[in-house]
Amino acid sequence: MPTRFKLNTGAEIPAIGFGTWQDEQAQEDAVTEALKAGYRHIDTARVYLTEKAVGKAIKKSGIPRHELFVTTKLWNHQHHPDDVPAALQQSLDDLAMDYVDLYLVHWPVAWKRGEDLFPKKDNNFVLEEIDFVDTYKAMEKLLDTGKVKAIGVSNFSHAEMERLLENTSVVPAVHQMECHPWLQQRSFAAWHRQRGIHITHYSPLGNQNQLYQAKGAVGKLIEEPTLAEIGKQYDKSAPQVTLAWGVTQGHSVLPKSKTPSRIQSNLKGDFRLSPRDMEKIQHLDRKLRFNDSSGDFGRDFFTDLDGKQL
Repeated sequence: MPTRFKLNTGAEIPAIGFGTWQDEQAQEDAVTEALKAGYRHIDTARVYLTEKAVGKAIKKSGIPRHELFVTTKLWNHQHHPDDVPAALQQSLDDLAMDYVDLYLVHWPVAWKRGEDLFPKKDNNFVLEEIDFVDTYKAMEKLLDTGKVKAIGVSNFSHAEMERLLENTSVVPAVHQMECHPWLQQRSFAAWHRQRGIHITHYSPLGNQNQLYQAKGAVGKLIEEPTLAEIGKQYDKSAPQVTLAWGVTQGHSVLPKSKTPSRIQSNLKGDFRLSPRDMEKIQHLDRKLRFNDSSGDFGRDFFTDLDGKQL
């Protein structure tokens, strides 16, 4: 049976999810392939421009909606509390769904309100003075509508998480963040565990993404000899071991691919590593963060967390 983890809402989230960031034209076929392979956890976002593709693939699959766990995210230009309900409805319309299982604040930064996903002036993003606490409070109200089953955040720092918990009434069900053996964030993960907040890893295979590879010549995470060596014991590949590293911690992971063989292979990362193997992987931590939009997005992120931009 595929592994599922219980959220603080009582709902269950499948351990292996399917990410849909980038290559929006390929995502309908990719999600179709993923559903066929057995994925039941699909992750998208307003800014990915893949919600329509996800919705079409799910509809074509014929899989009952209640068997799926679907996540989408609120983008930076709709953080004003008055904009949050409409933002959700736009996502639901594109997904052709009545509800999503999880709705996340994508980044803790607010941009100029309006239709423009990337509002700029003089080549810089136009910021709005909107507190993410107020944005989250607007998302709390969505829970009563039945259009979202759970809410959470993505890309928040430790201090931002502390502040959110102090000033809101609904503990986030999930924090989605970059996490992999080169960026393990063990103390931050422990903090979430103590508060009942589930962690989902994006970029769980590290710098597989071409965008990340362009940032520095550090090799590829999945080419770490330790991962391949561990995999031999389980008859698994290095990428599968990397995914299992997240699953063994009780975290869900979001690999992405548009290649059918890799889509199927990633699903086999749903297994548990021994404590000894987990300890071996612990030594791989380089505190390397690949997805850092500090500066680009108009403010600094992750200031109190492990990781540095390459």
